[in-house]
Amino acid sequence: MISAVYKSGRRADTYLFVKKRDVFDDVPEPLMEMFGNPTLVMIVPLSKRAHLGIADIDKVKSALVEQGYYLQIPPPQVNLLEQHKQELALKK
Repeated sequence: MISAVYKSGRRADTYLFVKKRDVFDDVPEPLMEMFGNPTLVMIVPLSKRAHLGIADIDKVKSALVEQGYYLQIPPPQVNLLEQHKQELALKK
């Protein structure tokens, strides 16, 4: 299984995996509008990889088979100040 990986032209650290290079037929139009101009990052042979950066490779493979694409969005940023305040409150 091979996948083409594109980065978003509008959202930082957002990537779209599709089955074939430059074929976005399975990706919903609203998602493509939100994603912006896709820029090819790499072609990945998923069958030869054990893991991908922050994406779960099994979820990527499954999504490609079931819906024809996989959208990787960055994890939410942690507010360290709020987290610290909560930890202080718990210690009292």
